[in-house]
Amino acid sequence: MSEIRHFPQAPTRTRRLPPLAGIDAHRHDDHQNAYAGSGVVAVTTAAGTWFAPPTQAIWVPAGTVHAHRAHGRVDLHLVGLPARTNPLGLHEPTVLAVGSLLRELIVAYTREPVQDGPERRRLRGVLLDQLRTSPRRAVQLPTPRDPRLVELCAVLHDDPADPRTLAELGASVGVGERTLSRLFRAELGMTFPQWRTQLRLYHALRMLSDDVPVTAVAHRCGWSSASAFIDVFRRSFGHTPGAFHRR
Repeated sequence: MSEIRHFPQAPTRTRRLPPLAGIDAHRHDDHQNAYAGSGVVAVTTAAGTWFAPPTQAIWVPAGTVHAHRAHGRVDLHLVGLPARTNPLGLHEPTVLAVGSLLRELIVAYTREPVQDGPERRRLRGVLLDQLRTSPRRAVQLPTPRDPRLVELCAVLHDDPADPRTLAELGASVGVGERTLSRLFRAELGMTFPQWRTQLRLYHALRMLSDDVPVTAVAHRCGWSSASAFIDVFRRSFGHTPGAFHRR
């Protein structure tokens, strides 16, 4: 993120991104809500990566330096809101649940050409009401900074199915289990098992967006069975991996 572009206004529009396309690091003075009507959108900041399939959206607060990445073919719906308009009072990136009504509101509000008027202002008011009541989802992959964590996390990024315990992984990088456990909590705000689950879910979404079969995804991401993977996926995203494929 060395070259950071600055846009005073966050756009409200729809962008169609091919697989692995991205929007480079930038910031704007407005808040922005990013929703993928298809595929998976990932938003990355210095603190980590937030990722969302079509049942979720990502809130990006004003002033946050961030980049977008598409996994699969993404219809990216962007809703810009003035900094003074913060319906959830959120000041850090957050994943929000998107129900059927909010989804249709976002799609309608970002439909081009964008023409301001009484009907659009009423639509915006309902959209804000829905955002205020959107449940938050703990879907985030924090980025480590400590060199010891960076080395260990890189090993698991290369192979999310790696079954080794924290003690075994620590031995491979020359760091004790207790030290690593403390670093995960202090620096990433979660335990090692929680972080590994988030990593596996992120890789799973990327594979599903490439049409990899559910059973193969479960195996490649380290779940003991397809049913175990389906259970974790449903609790995290509100639907099964099969339903994601059908979308």
